[in-house]
Parts: sequence; structure tokens; C-alpha cells
Amino acid sequence: MSVANRPVHRPLSPHLQVYRRQLTSVLSILHRATGIALAAGALYLAIWVVCAASSPATYAGFQSFNTSILGRLFLGGWLFSAFYHLSNGIRHLFWDAGYGFELKDAYRSGWIVVGVSAVATLASWIVGLR
Repeated sequence: MSVANRPVHRPLSPHLQVYRRQLTSVLSILHRATGIALAAGALYLAIWVVCAASSPATYAGFQSFNTSILGRLFLGGWLFSAFYHLSNGIRHLFWDAGYGFELKDAYRSGWIVVGVSAVATLASWIVGLR
């Protein structure tokens, strides 16, 4: 067997089973997922407008879903997506300006984004239920 055809015994690269998740990577994935959720919510809003323009019965049917538990969870999730995506976008603007790159600052701003998103979602949901 020639040298070029010999099997190379190298360690395999780490895979997801051995990779330890970090807050920054989870928040990055969540930012992408909330972007997709916002796009789905825009489609949902368009369907809502079409139902409103169709007839009162169609709109009443759509509104009955919105006021159900599943509809409220969907709208609450979409609301969290909007607040999270906005907050994380502001965080990225600070990064673009050159601030917050230290690991401690990145983790702190990440938890702030999650906290602000949760509080803003709960506050707007409570106000919306009145």
C-alpha cells in the first residue's frame, strides 16, 4: 500500500453530543427562530385582515380562535418573538458600534435581553387581557 492510500488516523471533530451549549449560541439560534416566527406572524396577520374583509361570520370564527387558549398561546409566543427580536437587534447594534464584546458583557446583555423580553411580553399580555 502506498503512502497516499494509507488510512489516516485522526480524531473526529466534536459533534453536537459533546459540544457544550453556550448562552451566546443559544441566543443566536433563538434570534433566527424568532425571525421565522415573525414572518409566520405576518402571514397570520394577513389572514386575519382577509377574514375581516370577507364577512362578519368569517371574522367571528377567526376571533373565536384568537380568544381560545391555543390562540392566546400562539399570539403570546408571537409577542415574545417580537420583543425578543427587537431587544436582541438593539444588542446587535451595540455590538456593531464595538461595545459589549467581552465574554462577561455578552452574557450579561444576553440575560438582559431575555429578561426584558419576558417582562415586556407579560406586561403587554396583562394589559391586553383587560
